[in-house]
Amino acid sequence: MVTEKRTTLLAGLGVPGGTRAEQLAAALEDRMRGLGPGSPVGTIEEIRQESGLARATVSEAVRLLRDRGVLEIRPGRGGGLFVADQSPVVRLRHTLLSVTGEPGTVADAVELRTHLEELIAVGAARCAGADDIPALRAALDDMAAAPDWDAFVRANWALHEHIARLSPNTMARAVYVGTLGHLTSSTARTADLDADAYRARRLRIHADLVEAIAAGDEDAVRAAVARHNHTD
Repeated sequence: MVTEKRTTLLAGLGVPGGTRAEQLAAALEDRMRGLGPGSPVGTIEEIRQESGLARATVSEAVRLLRDRGVLEIRPGRGGGLFVADQSPVVRLRHTLLSVTGEPGTVADAVELRTHLEELIAVGAARCAGADDIPALRAALDDMAAAPDWDAFVRANWALHEHIARLSPNTMARAVYVGTLGHLTSSTARTADLDADAYRARRLRIHADLVEAIAAGDEDAVRAAVARHNHTD
């Protein structure tokens, strides 16, 4: 049984794109789709043994699933990882993720995310506290330090997910983060662009967006979003 589970997890890890933790989270989430709320998923140690991955990687995958509202962590005797009782918002995100592979999915995700960008960012500016800003700036640092284009794009989406978490509109946040799942798995290339110049422009725009959110300046946020959506 453990061998069968491990095979399933390892197959999920073969999907291109994303970190090992993200791939493991996707594989676990796929396994959980056939289970009802409260069903046991195992423990971190069991998943580590099944997947062959480091404990830190497994812990990060578990955190991702917990933050998405699909996994519940119960401490103590008889505890472990269990399928969460999903809210309508979580079910909506599952619906979005279920259309992966359909024609036009990435284009649809880009269009939908573009329309939600201002709503999400303005909401973040209204609700962000001083303790929230270091994580946004750290995500910017990850973008600046990215060794290649794919890493830059993944860091970019990670920053946008951090911003989305600050938005008070749970429904918009769920849809927005759902679109990022499609974009993360299909990163665009810059073969026809000056990649260094393009990265510098995109980094500057995102830095302006983060500072506008930090200042709570909604007009500056809207201006940064407009540049974000229309700068090539």
